[in-house]
Amino acid sequence: MSREIYDEDHEAFRASVKEFLDREVVPHLDDYAASHGLAREFWLAAGKQGYLGLEVPETYGGQIEEGAGDYRFNAVLTEELSKINMTLPSCVGIHADIVAPYLVHLTTEEQKQRWLPRFCSGELLTAIGMTEPGGGSDLANLKTTAVRDGDDWIINGSKTFITNGGSADLVVVAARTSPEKKAKGISLFGVDTTLPGFSVGRVLDKVGQDESDTAELAFEDVRVSNDDLIGPLDTGFISMMQFLPQERLGSAITNLAHAAQILEETIQYAKDRKAFGQPIGSFQHNAFLMAELVTQVEVTQAYVDQCVLKHTRGQLTAVDAAKAKWWTSQMQNDVLDHCVQLHGGYGYMNEYRVARAWRDARVSKIWAGSNEIMKMLIGRDLGF
Repeated sequence: MSREIYDEDHEAFRASVKEFLDREVVPHLDDYAASHGLAREFWLAAGKQGYLGLEVPETYGGQIEEGAGDYRFNAVLTEELSKINMTLPSCVGIHADIVAPYLVHLTTEEQKQRWLPRFCSGELLTAIGMTEPGGGSDLANLKTTAVRDGDDWIINGSKTFITNGGSADLVVVAARTSPEKKAKGISLFGVDTTLPGFSVGRVLDKVGQDESDTAELAFEDVRVSNDDLIGPLDTGFISMMQFLPQERLGSAITNLAHAAQILEETIQYAKDRKAFGQPIGSFQHNAFLMAELVTQVEVTQAYVDQCVLKHTRGQLTAVDAAKAKWWTSQMQNDVLDHCVQLHGGYGYMNEYRVARAWRDARVSKIWAGSNEIMKMLIGRDLGF
């Protein structure tokens, strides 16, 4: 299906990303899976190509010219990463697409100079500490606290399911600074992971996405300066709500591109694989099924492309993003389940990409706000 949201510059950028991934990433995927993390060499190489600074002004080492940001480049990068696996857009997205707006739009000039050049180069790897062991999607009720001590803050608490958590150099941490204000008493801090009292707990043993270092984080009397406060005091929850639509749109782009790639490979498999003397794709049931799946993917692509355009223009709403996130994750899991079935017994073997993709995708209905939360947001917008 023809897509009209990208021009020649975007497609040239796509070609450069694909060439980079084929050269620098694909040969090392088994090593990343074995070590449960992306090598620092990957981050430095991605930084050298400019892929980590798509949200950052040139002044601080990024790619945005004065007033010329274009989210479509983020979308292209996410699509190409997603064709390889779900881990790459997850890890790179946390750093370059999710943390970046916090560091660009909420920080002081001193903080920008301190963090952003190394952020863009891959020397400073980041994570975001929102989710807590007892909280899940309920960000307003987080338990981690930051208590003022003179000009400093003392942070205590824990976070879990933190992508890049095992290797991050800087974590954007949401902590309660004014407990009596509830959701309006949360602030954000940039926490250097070398500080005393900060520790990485388990690197979590996940069902899928073996290549990422998803970890538990602990904060025991971690002392940070007031200069590490990101944004105005007690406005952290508002900021998180402001930036969540971009996170959910990035998730939608990932879900769709990942499913589309595996479906394309499955269609080729159905042409090559023979049973009862003919390609399995020629059986009417399978042909009808693949017709349905291709249509689902292409119709979904039309909606997500419109969301990308809206976000590029600053018009994407939280409800638009919620629709895109829940629909694409449901569609992705349905498509990949059928792809596994079409592969037969081979679809259950880890040596086949379809099996790994199926495992990797299941979390997409949970993260970035569960699909149930997305439906609540949509329902609320309908007046319920």
